[in-house]
Amino acid sequence: MSSGSLGRRLVACLLNISEGRRKDLVEQVAKAALFNPEGVRREGTTVLNIFNDRDYNRSVITIVASIDSIREAILSACEKAFGLIDMRTHTGIHPCMGAVDLVPIYPLGEEVGKEDCAKEAQAVAQGLTERVPGTSVFLFGWADSPIHRGLAQRRKEMGWFNKKPDLQAIRPDVGPQPQKRFGLTGVGASPYVMNCNVTIDTQDIATGRRIASAIRESSPGGLPGLQVLALPHEGTVEIACNVESVKGNPPTHMTAGEPWPSFCIDGQSYCHAPASLITARVAELAGKQRVGTMSTALVGFTPLECRGLAELALSQGSAEFWREQHRIRM
Repeated sequence: MSSGSLGRRLVACLLNISEGRRKDLVEQVAKAALFNPEGVRREGTTVLNIFNDRDYNRSVITIVASIDSIREAILSACEKAFGLIDMRTHTGIHPCMGAVDLVPIYPLGEEVGKEDCAKEAQAVAQGLTERVPGTSVFLFGWADSPIHRGLAQRRKEMGWFNKKPDLQAIRPDVGPQPQKRFGLTGVGASPYVMNCNVTIDTQDIATGRRIASAIRESSPGGLPGLQVLALPHEGTVEIACNVESVKGNPPTHMTAGEPWPSFCIDGQSYCHAPASLITARVAELAGKQRVGTMSTALVGFTPLECRGLAELALSQGSAEFWREQHRIRM
């Protein structure tokens, strides 16, 4: 089978877990997606990347498989994570509510549509609460039928941005009242969301918050698709951006010399802001406050990179592709 035909039914799950300091534990979760309890490899599944952050105490594991086989990989990884991570003892700068904090499913192949991903996310949510009794889920995106509320809205409704969320006040969509050990997990489906973090050379969180406010989508002159937090990070401030894909053709007036990458789902065009534009906008705003930028990091890949690397990994039979791709990007 050619790499092109391999890619037509691919989906990605950027699994967010609340552990970034014990890398051996994170790798156990990644391997649970790839191998069954007897150690037999799941064909057609690969982990492209593992991103760890010690200050955030958070990791993002990029799992890719066919829409027909992704469910078991996700459920097995989540089951392992829930067995290893206890939210009662968790500390970290990044907001979070669950040991498994986020389970987003994104279509990569042209033969995968919104309904496919929505049904798969709903099945994952149900399967998770059945396999790990005591776990609770809220749904977002296409899985949040029929309203289809976005992740940012659902997080606000759940209290995810609060320093100490009130679990007893939450009414999950699937499962019981959230327990302190497991917390609350977001499960959903949407067009691909990229994570782009720009570090600015200051310890002043107020400066970071002004920049974050100026570039987020909801602000006048903000960038479409950007949800932004300013967080203290390793003695500096990080402008942490969720870069959502938005409907329509790429804008021509918002560039930094690089076009907006675009793709189609169910015949609908989507595009997302390029990292170069986000970096340029942060640098411009920071410069006005006499603050420099230090670095830009993508957590994983762009949508097109994700599909291309997944096709490469699967055509080579590489399950633990993250070990090789240290040479590409971390």
